[in-house]
Amino acid sequence: MDPAGAPPASGSSQDLTPGALNRMLMEFLAYAGRALVVLYPVYLTGCMGLSISWVLLCILTVHWWRRNRECKDARIGSAIDFVDAEKRVVNEELRASLAMATWVHFPDVEKVDWLNKVLEQAWPFFGMFMERMLKENIQPSVRLSSPALKTFAFTKVHFGHRPVRITGVKVFTHEVDKREVVLDLSISYDGDADIDVEVKAPITAGIKGLQFKGMLRVILEPLIGDAPLVGGVTFFFIRRPTLQINWTGMTNLLDTPAFSQLSEETIMDIIASLMVLPNRMCIPLVDQVKVDQMRFPLPRGVVRVHLLEARNLVAKDTYMMGMVRGKSDPYAVLRVGNTQFKSKTIKENLTPCWNETYEFVIHEAPGQELELELFDEDTDKDDFLGQYNIDFGEVKKEKELDQWFTLEGVPNGEVHMKLQWLSLQTDQNLLSEVTEGCACAMLAVYLDSASSLPLTRRIANPNSFVEFSIDNQVQKSKVAYASQDPVWEEGFTFFVHSMKNQQLCVQVKEHEKKSVLGLLSLPLSRLLKASDMTLEQRFSLERSGAASQLKMKATLRILAIEKPKPKPVLDPPPKPAADPAAAVDRALTSAVPTPASAPAPASASVGAFNGGYDPQRHGSSLALAGRRTAPATPQMRRYDSHSLLSENSMASSRFDVSEGARYPEALVNHQGTLGEIQVTLRYATLRKKLIVIVNACRDLFACGENGTDSYVRLYLLPDQSWRHRMRTQVKRRNINPVFNDKFEFSVSLEEALRRKLDVAVKNSRMFHTRERKEIGMVLINLSPLDLVKGVTEWYKLTLPGLKKSV
Repeated sequence: MDPAGAPPASGSSQDLTPGALNRMLMEFLAYAGRALVVLYPVYLTGCMGLSISWVLLCILTVHWWRRNRECKDARIGSAIDFVDAEKRVVNEELRASLAMATWVHFPDVEKVDWLNKVLEQAWPFFGMFMERMLKENIQPSVRLSSPALKTFAFTKVHFGHRPVRITGVKVFTHEVDKREVVLDLSISYDGDADIDVEVKAPITAGIKGLQFKGMLRVILEPLIGDAPLVGGVTFFFIRRPTLQINWTGMTNLLDTPAFSQLSEETIMDIIASLMVLPNRMCIPLVDQVKVDQMRFPLPRGVVRVHLLEARNLVAKDTYMMGMVRGKSDPYAVLRVGNTQFKSKTIKENLTPCWNETYEFVIHEAPGQELELELFDEDTDKDDFLGQYNIDFGEVKKEKELDQWFTLEGVPNGEVHMKLQWLSLQTDQNLLSEVTEGCACAMLAVYLDSASSLPLTRRIANPNSFVEFSIDNQVQKSKVAYASQDPVWEEGFTFFVHSMKNQQLCVQVKEHEKKSVLGLLSLPLSRLLKASDMTLEQRFSLERSGAASQLKMKATLRILAIEKPKPKPVLDPPPKPAADPAAAVDRALTSAVPTPASAPAPASASVGAFNGGYDPQRHGSSLALAGRRTAPATPQMRRYDSHSLLSENSMASSRFDVSEGARYPEALVNHQGTLGEIQVTLRYATLRKKLIVIVNACRDLFACGENGTDSYVRLYLLPDQSWRHRMRTQVKRRNINPVFNDKFEFSVSLEEALRRKLDVAVKNSRMFHTRERKEIGMVLINLSPLDLVKGVTEWYKLTLPGLKKSV
C-alpha cells in the first residue's frame, strides 16, 4: 500500500477517467466479438467434418460483395456530385490537369502577357543584378552569421533562361486611399537556376532549379502632381510564399526531409525579414518622401475577433473499433500572417462554445486574411474539422460582422464569429481601459539604429539585437553583425491594456553571449503628453557607454470601435391614381376594423435581400393583420398575382386555407426577432436549373411548449399556383430545425435573375382553425446574386403588418 499522501504513479488506474475506462472496455468487447464471429465458423466446420474451402468460399463471396457495393456507391456518389456541382468539378479537374492561371479562376484578376514579355526580355539583366547583390550584400552577411561560415562564397550564379511569370494581376482603386494605387501580382517561378557555393573547402553545395510562388503587393504612393507622378514604390508579400529547392553537391549526402525543410525554412526566414508583412521593400522616387514612413507606416487598424461557438461539426472519434461513431474534441487555430492563437479544447462536443476574444493588427485591408482552422484533439494526430478564410477588407467595409460561417473542406459544420473593426485614433477622450482583457490602445515602434555601443576585450565589434517587451509581450529584432553602430530599420506593434501601469522595456543584447549592452524604459503615459502621441528621438541607454544611444520612433494610438453604417431605407412607392385592385382589397378587408390613419411600418420598405419582407406584395394580408398600407402599384400586382377574383388581386392559391385569417394573438404580442433562415442559391449551367437548398432555421417563434412543428414553403415568383408550390418536410418540436432539402426550378439564367424567391416558414400544427400558419417570411431578390458561383446566406424573417425588432 502506498504511504498516505503519496501521489499516484504515472499511468496508474487512478489517472484514468470513467470515460476512458468505458472506452477501453467497449473496444475490448468489440475486438472479442469480432474474433468470435471470425473463428466460430472455422470451429463449427471442423466439428462437422466439412472442408475448410467452404469457409474460404464464403469469405471471398462476402469480400467480393462488399467491394462491389463500395465501387457502386462510389460511382453513384460521383455522378450525383457531378450533376449537383458540375461547374466546381470541371474547374477542379481543369485546374489539376492544365494548371490554369489565376486570372482564369477569379473574374476580377486580369492576365498580363505584356508584362511577362517585358520580364522575359529583361531577365538576363535581372540575373546580373542578382549576382552582384548576392556577392556584395548576402555573402558578407552569411560570413558574419557564424564562425563556421567565414569562408562562405558564391562561386557560380546563373538564374537560367526561364523568367518569373506573372499569372495574374488585381488592381485596387476604390477600396484604398485616393492618393495610392495597389496592385496584387501572382508570381510563379519554375526556373532552371544554377547556383554553386563553397561553404568550407572542400565542402560545396548548389542549387539546380527552384520553384517559387507567392502574392506580391505593389503600392504606388503617394500620387503627386509633379513628375514622376508617384512619390515611391513599396512592395512586399502579404503571406509567406512557398519555396522548393533542388539541392546539389555535398548536400545530397544529407538530402533528408529534415535537412531540406531546415534549409528552405532558413531561406524563407531571410525573405520574410525583408519582404513579408510587416516588413517591406521601399524605393523612394522623390526626396520629400520619408523612408521610415514607407517602410513601416501605421497599420490600417485592428480587428477584434470573438470566437463564439460552432455547430454540426463532424464526429471524428470512434468506439468499438470504428463501429460506433462518437463525438469530437474540437479546438480552433486562428492565424493572421505570422501571428497565431489556439483556443481551448472542448471535450466530446459537436456544438462547442468557446467565447474567446483575440486581436490582430491589420497592415493591409483588403489583402490580409483571417485563417481559421478547426481540429479534433487526439493523442496521436489531430483530425481536421474544417477551415474558413475571410478577407479583412470585408470587415473594414462592414465595420462589424456577426454571423455563422460554413466550414470548408468537410461535409458539414459551421462556426459563429463576431469580427469588429477598430480604427486608430488620437483623441484621448476615446481612451477607456477594458476589463475583459481587450486592448485599449496600440503602440507602434520603429527601430532605426544605435550608436557607440560599448566594447569589451571579448567583443571587438558586437553582433547585437534589440529585445522589446511590454509585460508578457516580447519581440526581438534581427541581428546586426559586427558593428558598434548597428542599423536595424524594423517595426513592431504591441497591444496596450493599461496606460498608467505599463511601460516599454528595451534591451540591447549581444547575440552569442546574450549579455546586455544597454537598457531603456519608456512609460506609456509619457506618450499621452507628446505631440501627436509620438516620440521620435535618440534615447540614451542605461548601463551602457556614456555616448551610447538608441534611435527609435514610438507612436501611440487609441483603439475605437467603429459602428456599422445604417442600411438605407427605401422610400415607399407612390400611390397610384386609380387601381382596380384597391377596390377588391377594400372589399376583402372591410370586415376587419383598422385605424383610419395607421402608417405603414418603416421597416417594410427595407430591401428583401437584407432580410426584410416586402409588404407591398401582401396588401390584403397587411389589412387583415390589423394595419393598412398603401396599395401596391399595378405593375407590382401584375408581377405577383394570378387571382381567382381578378387579374390584379392577390392569389389565394398562393396561401393555405388559413391565409385569410388573422395572426395568432401570441404571435402578435411576441417581442423580439422571428428568427432566421439559411438558404443556398446556385444555378446549374449545364442542366439549366435553379437549385435552392433550404439548409436550416434558427431562433424560430415557439408555437408551443415543445417548440414548433415547422416547414418551409417556396414560390419562384410570379409562378404561384399549387403546381409551382415547393415545400420541405416537417421538423417537429424544434425552433432550430435543420432541413437540408433541395429544390430545382427549370428556368434559364437570364430569367432567374429577373425573378424573386418567396420563402415562408409555417407552423404545421395550427394555433386555431381560423388563425394563420406563417411564423416568418422573406422575399429574396435574385438579380444582385452571383448564382453561377453560388451563395449561402442567413435571411431574417419578418411578417407583413407586424413590426418586429431585429
